[in-house]
Amino acid sequence: MARNLWIGKPGLLREYAQAARSWDRSAELSVSEFKSVEGRITTFAPRHTTRRLKLSWDLLPPDDAQHLVRLARRINGPGMQGSAATAYGPVALIDPASVNLLDPYQAAGQSADANGLDHWFTVQGSITISAFIGDTVLGDCQDVNTAIGWRHGFWPGWPVMPGMQVSWLLPPDWTDSTATAQLDWKDIDGDYLSSSTAQAGSVTGVAPGGAAFVTPVGRPGALGMTGFAGACLTLGEPPAAFAIGEGCPAYSVTSYSDVPANPLPYRSIGIDLVEVASAVL
Repeated sequence: MARNLWIGKPGLLREYAQAARSWDRSAELSVSEFKSVEGRITTFAPRHTTRRLKLSWDLLPPDDAQHLVRLARRINGPGMQGSAATAYGPVALIDPASVNLLDPYQAAGQSADANGLDHWFTVQGSITISAFIGDTVLGDCQDVNTAIGWRHGFWPGWPVMPGMQVSWLLPPDWTDSTATAQLDWKDIDGDYLSSSTAQAGSVTGVAPGGAAFVTPVGRPGALGMTGFAGACLTLGEPPAAFAIGEGCPAYSVTSYSDVPANPLPYRSIGIDLVEVASAVL
């Protein structure tokens, strides 16, 4: 499961066991160069780099091919319900090559927001989040019962399907003897279903029936300062501390190709996607 690609609307992800013929997952650096008359170079680079994916398959079975075509052409498919009922929203994609599904800056314990609200939120209790040397975020836990949730940048959580095995590793600064690792399972509308919990630095759980999202949660279990760098969220694989975050962003399909293959009804499909902050008509 962990090494296959999943793609689709949240709550309606489809697994692709057939390996893609070609697969480019390079980030768009968008670095601009300015050359002065003296010949010196100045560069400008935005803080965030956008991921672009280019995938193509040969001889896809009809059902797999039709699923991709529906996503590309924004055609509602069977099973649409709740927040997934529109064909125009962004696409969820679980990249089997990603070793950490947290946002890159989130995994590194860095934040563009002074209060860390872009990456974290308080589920229970009280904690003050502030930047430290090198932009690394620290939290001052003021309540022993405090619980902190990791925030997905677009959806109510990270997209999952029932039966998926998810593992969650808390930041290494948190003490295993006092900390609690927790996975909150949510339905397609973001409503809470249940939790998988372990009194330790990590937890592994299986997405229950009806689950469309998961939110990783941590309880430091102690007062005082604690770091946020080094957490890791994985599917079907053991998490590793300080693994680079590669994210699980929302995508829009920007182009596709659909070529009938020999023998029919197999088809050769190519699809291009770009990471988006929103997807509108």
